[in-house]
Amino acid sequence: MKSEPGKIPPPPGLIASFTAGFNAIANNTPVIILPVMLDLFLWLGPHLRLKQLIEPLIGQFSTLTAPNSSVALEPALVQEIWTQFLDNFNLFATLRTFPVGITSLMSGRMPIQTPFGTPANIEVGSFSNALGWWLLLVIGGWIIGGLYFHWVSGVALKAEKRSLSQSLRQVVLLSVIWLALLFFFGLPAFLVFSILTLINPLLAKIVLLIFALLSLWLVLPVFFSPHGIFTYQQNAWLSILNSLRMIRFTLPTSGLFLLGAIIISQGLDFLWRTPQENSWLTLVGIAGHAFISTAILATSFIYYRDVNAWLQIVTDQLQKQTTSVRA
Repeated sequence: MKSEPGKIPPPPGLIASFTAGFNAIANNTPVIILPVMLDLFLWLGPHLRLKQLIEPLIGQFSTLTAPNSSVALEPALVQEIWTQFLDNFNLFATLRTFPVGITSLMSGRMPIQTPFGTPANIEVGSFSNALGWWLLLVIGGWIIGGLYFHWVSGVALKAEKRSLSQSLRQVVLLSVIWLALLFFFGLPAFLVFSILTLINPLLAKIVLLIFALLSLWLVLPVFFSPHGIFTYQQNAWLSILNSLRMIRFTLPTSGLFLLGAIIISQGLDFLWRTPQENSWLTLVGIAGHAFISTAILATSFIYYRDVNAWLQIVTDQLQKQTTSVRA
């Protein structure tokens, strides 16, 4: 990005970033193979379930609901909700990790029917096995997600040869950092919200709304925190700090970028989810979702690079102006 001496250039345009990102993936379609393969596995492959492990606890959980509470649910209704959730839940869906991970349509949909009928089910026998499976799948999700990000960033930025092993190490560290922060702040928040729900449902809804607004403000730094690892080969800490710095100076524009990405992605997901689970037309949805989501990820790398280049130009120009005034 070039600028005239003494003149601060405008920030990168969102439309130009989206155009470049979609063109990059359109010219390199093999990059969508990983999300397509993950969705095919979650759709047609076996399901790893916790139903036999959790179901005996459902009845006990239902009896804990305060019968006189205005938010209490009938035990039969609670049991029905949990049973339906456990019928659909597939522990393999945890291969879709955040903030670094392979995009997936089926991880949220969790289908239980295929064109071949009902998929095979594998029941987890104990809580220790469930924890072991969860750890294995999460770490696996981080690794293949890092490979996916490395591939997409290379296509989007036309980057020269970079160290994949270094990127994967930093991805795991970054993911551990965010997971630790989620447990550290999320668990107390969940406990407080649960207590408020039992005391005053209206107050709980107000607190939930405030928390949701704060979460939206925190999504931006989380979303861009991996980008420094793949764009500039930064370590996890420096990548997080660079993301915070970027959002600090470009919050309105970056907020519009994320809003546009969410609208495009979630809006089209309604279309991709239209076919029935047991219809082969679901393949169209899987391919469409993989292309759009990968293109948005490529766009984010282009936007991240261009915004940081713009911030560097602005910083240099301001330093020069400050120096000339003092002289």
